[in-house]
Amino acid sequence: MDFALNEEQTAIFDMAHAFGQENIAPHAHQWEKDGTIPKELWPEVGALGFGGLYVSEETGGAGLTRLDATLVFEALSMACPSVAAFLSIHNMCAKMLDTFASDEMKERVMPKVLTMETVLSYCLTEPGSGSDAAALKTRCARTNDGYTLNGTKAFISGGGYSDAYVTMVRTSDDGAKGVSTVYVEDGTPGLSFGGLEEKMGWRSQPTALVQFDDCKVGAENLVGEEGKGFKYAMAGLDGGRLNISACSLGAAQTALTKTLEYMGDRKAFGQSIDQFQGLQFRLADMEIELQAARTFLRQAAWKLDTGAPDATKFCAMAKKFVTETGSKVVDQCLQLHGGYGYLADYGIEKLVRDLRVHQILEGTNEIMRVIVARDMLKNR
Repeated sequence: MDFALNEEQTAIFDMAHAFGQENIAPHAHQWEKDGTIPKELWPEVGALGFGGLYVSEETGGAGLTRLDATLVFEALSMACPSVAAFLSIHNMCAKMLDTFASDEMKERVMPKVLTMETVLSYCLTEPGSGSDAAALKTRCARTNDGYTLNGTKAFISGGGYSDAYVTMVRTSDDGAKGVSTVYVEDGTPGLSFGGLEEKMGWRSQPTALVQFDDCKVGAENLVGEEGKGFKYAMAGLDGGRLNISACSLGAAQTALTKTLEYMGDRKAFGQSIDQFQGLQFRLADMEIELQAARTFLRQAAWKLDTGAPDATKFCAMAKKFVTETGSKVVDQCLQLHGGYGYLADYGIEKLVRDLRVHQILEGTNEIMRVIVARDMLKNR
């Protein structure tokens, strides 16, 4: 097995890293204070091809593998995991449209999606249906002209900020088979938003309820077929779990790098604190855990790219392991910074807050354990 990145993959990582360090990292603290990411950033991201990382080349996307995409998110999250994770959501939506939307819809919406003139949000979760996503209640009634939506989506990254919402709705009462997907553009009558949520982390991402009150959507905005929406939504989650894992990995790597620098400068008892063996052991443990997480993540991505029958299981295992490792590492880095780690100026406490939600979204880590256990029991 060859674990080395090839020349093209190294170039992808380096390009994303350089862009993040120049255009995101210097502003991440201010964007968090502002509670938003400047819209002007996204066309610059789109110009790199990052608006459609794994959208097919036939549609105009970059056509990257899932492994390649994890490199982009790892590199960008070294600048800010909140910004990188928001881009992951857009890409998940773009891939859904590329895979399942009609040719007419793709011709109509994908050019601006790829340039990121159109920023997308993913609307699945509701106030009463998180892990039990198939229990969603947002109704979608057929009309002569298309559909009328009524219901509420919760915890939506980009709520009130994005240009369009890829939304899972109920077109019949037939459980998961009664879910469809519609494309709702900002400004559609009947579409409104709650106030911005005050969050522990990911503060630069505007997050709000998305409300549909007799919201009229044309028939041409149905994505794929009626009754297939839950399948479409789930199809994107394996890759989404890899992406959010990569965001944890990149942010934790940044925290460890900052900690190494800090420990070389910080003096105590007549020497720099990186000379104390007990603290050296903690550094070594973090390096071991991050390297194990990186290898596990890339193996899972490789399985998804090659269509391995156990790809879903490995994506779930990687998501659980990598996100928990990332949170553990940034927490240890804060500890090793002492009181300075608790101050915003050092950037570590932001990473602790940003990474905590990674164990919840894209399927909670408890659900990841359910997926793994069910696969084990099925194949024993």
